[in-house]
Amino acid sequence: MNPNWKLILQIFFTFLKIGPITFGGGYAMIPMIEREVVKKRKWLQARDVGDIFAIAGTAPGAIGINSAVFIGYRIAKMRGALSALLGVLIPTFSIVILLSITFIYVKGNPIIEAAFEGIRPAIVALIAFASYKIALTALYDRTTIVTAVLTIGALYYLNIHPALIIIIGLVTGIILVKIKKALGYSTRLEKEVGAKN
Repeated sequence: MNPNWKLILQIFFTFLKIGPITFGGGYAMIPMIEREVVKKRKWLQARDVGDIFAIAGTAPGAIGINSAVFIGYRIAKMRGALSALLGVLIPTFSIVILLSITFIYVKGNPIIEAAFEGIRPAIVALIAFASYKIALTALYDRTTIVTAVLTIGALYYLNIHPALIIIIGLVTGIILVKIKKALGYSTRLEKEVGAKN
């Protein structure tokens, strides 16, 4: 088999496996994507996945699908993007259709309600773990830590749209880097390997 097509199939089956077992949406996919794409396949580095999720969160559409497309593209261009898209869509679409049909008959079932009570906190844990993993590479100095704290405060108290927060962060980052350079400070753009805050 052509090595390129072998890679395309690997991308497809990787996301085919990730899609149906990541309850809770796109952010809950991060630990599984990191395990498969970074640790197992070694297609990307951990900070790349964090950057991709940040970009995917600002684009229109579902963050899980956006992320799959971006990751597939980074690995194998357009063919990789298409294979990742199909891989994550096919099982998800099938499961949603199946759940939509069966939910009518099981709505109000105490066993199903109990299952959802267990799934919800597990999803919160997955998203919290994903946030922690991204923070390891995204928060590398006082500026980034202060920016993160202010962003959380703005989201909680001011009810600002997340897309606007991303744009403000982008502009702020550019301005801060220019100011640091003008003042002669070093401007690291990512956490150094093995570095600790």
